[in-house]
Formats: sequence, structure tokens, C-alpha cells
Amino acid sequence: MEPALQIGERVSVDKGAYASSRPAIGDIVVLHPPVGAVENDVRCGVSISPSQACPRAIPKEDSTVSFIKRVVAGPGDTIFMRGGVLYRNGRPEDTRIPPCSGGGAACDLPTRVKVPAGLYFVLGDNRDASDDSRFWGAVPVSWIVGRVEQ
Repeated sequence: MEPALQIGERVSVDKGAYASSRPAIGDIVVLHPPVGAVENDVRCGVSISPSQACPRAIPKEDSTVSFIKRVVAGPGDTIFMRGGVLYRNGRPEDTRIPPCSGGGAACDLPTRVKVPAGLYFVLGDNRDASDDSRFWGAVPVSWIVGRVEQ
């Protein structure tokens, strides 16, 4: 999550943040990714083209490990990446976050993806080295442990 959070930095997590509300765009959250995410052995829950981000997590239970990611899109939002910049509903998102610059399929996802109802698309701020929803899909709110408080 660099540059927002540094490796080894301790964070506080509000586990009750989403008891009566839903995650907001820009929230940094702790979540349980799909099983296999840690080993990079996870596939999208639906068939996709190489130029498309994964819209839906694999249909398995969440894992027991925790990741920290930023919520970049919610139910009904449409996203794509061009030139390493994330676009949500046709507009560039959060210009404070450095764009993905490594190139390749992870940085250019020109095929638009609509986030399914009840799911949230999360990305790491260090998008060149992040394992996130681009690869394993949007996650249900039940997989989100809480909001990081800075």
C-alpha cells in the first residue's frame, strides 16, 4: 500500500466501520482475499479476456490471511485502466496515487468491467506490485474485516 502505508507500519482497524454503512471509494481496508491469493494461485471467478480486470472473485470461501487494499469501485461502478490510470465511471480516479507504470496487462485493462451488486473492487496503491481485484476479482463486504484508521 505504499506510498499511503509503509511496509511494517502498524495500523489501527475499525472492525465496526461497516456495521451500519458500506465501504466508500477511497477507504483503505483490511480484507481476507480469496483462497490462493497469497500463493498467486487464484483465478477469476468468471471467464475474461487478457485485457480485462476480473469482475468477480472466485466462488470460494475467503482465506484466513489479511491484505490491506484501497476500495476503488463499488456495486454498479464501471472501471478500466488506460496508461496505468484507473478510470471509474469514465473519470480518472485518485490522481494522488501513482499510476501503474510497469506496463503489461496489469497496467492496461481497456475492457470495461462493471462491478457486480454487493461486491467491491480493491487495488493496492503500489499497483506495479499489488495482488488485488485485477487478478482475483471484486470481493463481498463480508470479506472486509474493517477500515484502516490513519
